[in-house]
Amino acid sequence: MKAIVYSGTGASSVLSLVERDIPDPGPGDVRVRVVVSGVNPTDWKARSGTSIAFPDVVPNQDGAGVVDAVGDGVDDVRVGDRVWVYLAAHGRPTGTAQEFTILPADRVVQLPEGVGFDVGASIGVPAMTAHRALTVHEHGPSRLAPDALADRVVLVQGGAGAVGHAAIQLAVWAGATVIATVSSDAKAELARAAGAHHVLRYPDDALADRIREIASDGVHQIVEVSPAQNAALDVDVIANHGSIAYYANNNGDEFTAPINPSYAKNVRWQGLLLYTMGSAAHHAATEDISAALRDGVLPVGESAGLPLTWFPLEETAAAHDAVETGTTGKVLIRVSEEDA
Repeated sequence: MKAIVYSGTGASSVLSLVERDIPDPGPGDVRVRVVVSGVNPTDWKARSGTSIAFPDVVPNQDGAGVVDAVGDGVDDVRVGDRVWVYLAAHGRPTGTAQEFTILPADRVVQLPEGVGFDVGASIGVPAMTAHRALTVHEHGPSRLAPDALADRVVLVQGGAGAVGHAAIQLAVWAGATVIATVSSDAKAELARAAGAHHVLRYPDDALADRIREIASDGVHQIVEVSPAQNAALDVDVIANHGSIAYYANNNGDEFTAPINPSYAKNVRWQGLLLYTMGSAAHHAATEDISAALRDGVLPVGESAGLPLTWFPLEETAAAHDAVETGTTGKVLIRVSEEDA
């Protein structure tokens, strides 16, 4: 089989295409024939980091494909099932940038009928992160479903990114009024296509006033990509007992927040990282995301607010570079044909 590997960290040039034997799944494992591999910022950051824990690593956490074989004790999926996968390379050297990958069964989730592999490869890191961001409010909900966020106002900072796109769609599905902020007119169109009810441009010295015009009692929940830039604004517009869930460090590695307004409003600052949020949060996210998929939520493509940029497996390095340089939308790798 074809696989992309790296044996040392660095620029995308450390990635190389190799031929390997197809591995066999062990007890509790599933072998998936990968059709589409999804690339996230975490993938190029891991590749360019300080060290790796294995002789070599196949990159990319997300993907979708078909179950090809199962190990002893696996009952939740069967050979031939169409699935999406998450955390494929977390604690393991077996990411999705290869024709076959081995994962623990609990990281393999069935794709509902009619949902494409492009969707499946786009939802792991982004949608699970968005789910967590929307379920950390002091007064719940801890799960998402239609009307779970009824009467809530959700502010999605950076509404044209992959996590922002998923947060908009999941929040709208759950009944929230969604405000999204974006940096350009083109990205505003994407946020509207994703379903945001209100889209605001930044930078804008009057942005807080514009948000309060929409949410006179404050925003209940904020999904934050850039706390270093937005912390003061977030505290300004947040409602009493509101949550600010931050998942990235865009525009800076440190942030400061106004102390008195934060505690006066009982603000909950919630950091989150998919790798360390725990299995209970992972399983809640996969179950709720699956329900949303069955309801037709989380489509991808420019008409749905998430443009797709495709690369063949042999050009995985270029795919990583595209994500690193900020390509708008989702970067996907075509690993094999759907009907192979």
